[in-house]
Amino acid sequence: QVRLVESGGGLVTAGGSLRLSCAASGRTFSSYAMGWFRQAPGKEREFVSGLSGSGSSTDYVDSVKGRFTISRDNAKNTVYLQMNSLKPEDTAVYYCARSDRWGPSRLSYEYVYWGQGTQVTVSS
Repeated sequence: QVRLVESGGGLVTAGGSLRLSCAASGRTFSSYAMGWFRQAPGKEREFVSGLSGSGSSTDYVDSVKGRFTISRDNAKNTVYLQMNSLKPEDTAVYYCARSDRWGPSRLSYEYVYWGQGTQVTVSS
């Protein structure tokens, strides 16, 4: 069983930055794509960013391109989401997830394991 634990959420003013971390258990971390999703109150969960097992291939939803950066450290079994120039509309619970595939995907059903989520609140 794979366990994912997110950290790094919090309250920040607009224009600020946060870095989310997601620590994963298991021995085959580098074999699978990882992704970040978010869910705002009253809205459906949406894809934010994903990257391949090696970290060489990344994908971002248009609304965060140029502001967020996803990365991973396979030696530490950890994936990160650096979030800069945060906006109030970025407020949501952020979830990391592990795919059962090597390449990144925007499809939530292709992610097998999910973390418990971490709250990000951006005040205006």
